Amino acid sequence: MISFLDLKKINEPYETAFQEKLKAVLDSGWYILGKEVETFEKAFAEYCNSKYCIGVANGLDALTLIFKGYIALGKLQKGDEVIVPANTYIASILAILQADLVPVLVEPRLETYNINPDLVEEKITSKTKAILAVHLYGQLAEMEKVNEIALKHDLILVEDCAQSHGTINNKQLTINNLKSAAAFSFYPGKNLGCLGDGGAITTNDAELAKVLFSLRNYGSEKKYENKYIGVNSRLDELQAGFLNLKLPNLDTDNQKRRNIAKRYLAEIKNEKIELPFWDFSNNHVFHLFVIRTKNRGNLQEYLTQHNIQTLIHYPIPPHKQKAFVKWNNLSFPITEKIHNEVLSLPMSPVLTASEVEFIIEVLNQY
Repeated sequence: MISFLDLKKINEPYETAFQEKLKAVLDSGWYILGKEVETFEKAFAEYCNSKYCIGVANGLDALTLIFKGYIALGKLQKGDEVIVPANTYIASILAILQADLVPVLVEPRLETYNINPDLVEEKITSKTKAILAVHLYGQLAEMEKVNEIALKHDLILVEDCAQSHGTINNKQLTINNLKSAAAFSFYPGKNLGCLGDGGAITTNDAELAKVLFSLRNYGSEKKYENKYIGVNSRLDELQAGFLNLKLPNLDTDNQKRRNIAKRYLAEIKNEKIELPFWDFSNNHVFHLFVIRTKNRGNLQEYLTQHNIQTLIHYPIPPHKQKAFVKWNNLSFPITEKIHNEVLSLPMSPVLTASEVEFIIEVLNQY
């Protein structure tokens, strides 16, 4: 079986270094917000060309804390509207709701699966105060256009970078918009993944960063003095240590993903399969390689019979989830088409050339 994502194989080269790192953390006697977190925050901020990095417990917390940080600063208020793509993973929407804000769903472009900037302005009202741009599957949203809209309407711009570590924009932080922050997840399956949960926020906003460093740690700037109603959401010291080992290889791993994507795009030739759009720039790190097909169940079963594992990202659109029953009657045709047709092929830096060739051959025979 060709695994969709072989995490064991991805992490095998680090096994000795991981064990040494574990011993170093154990021997240090300091297990929460220590030198490993400090080192990672500095390194990841530099990698992203941002001034500040705040390590947190996971990607959902990263997003939620950004919104709560802006509320603490008085730049957002509970009940404000946040524009978000309708086809995103549910975490993007949960973060908005957990900060007591109101999500406003906007259709994506069918070609890129990312929010359609041409549809954003028609959803802006007097209550709209922010845009959450999601770089779905590892491809940048159209940030220049989105940023122009944010600046024009004086909106906060937040980026969900949970799947896009290492794209151009992640390395320069939202285009010249100081009212911005980006959230990352280091869930094990991400392009930069640890061995458990982990997340981070990057920003150039000193005021926001100061608040976020407090909010993640019970709202405390000084021990036992709590300025804000905070949470316990800290990047684990050991996971930070593992990330410190893996970060230097992220660009190399991303390029391996791009090389596989180039082969898929050039060599998969089947009229029943719709390939993803890519302009062959560094705006895509192919966290996922997502195709579309009319009869997804049939294709997935066919690939399983040929020992090729696939996944669906994601089978149910947010507005059709039971958790959001008040949205269930809403209609988002493009979003629904995407969720009904997408299928993710194996994609990782450890896929071999022969495995890629086999996947292509099987797909072409479908």
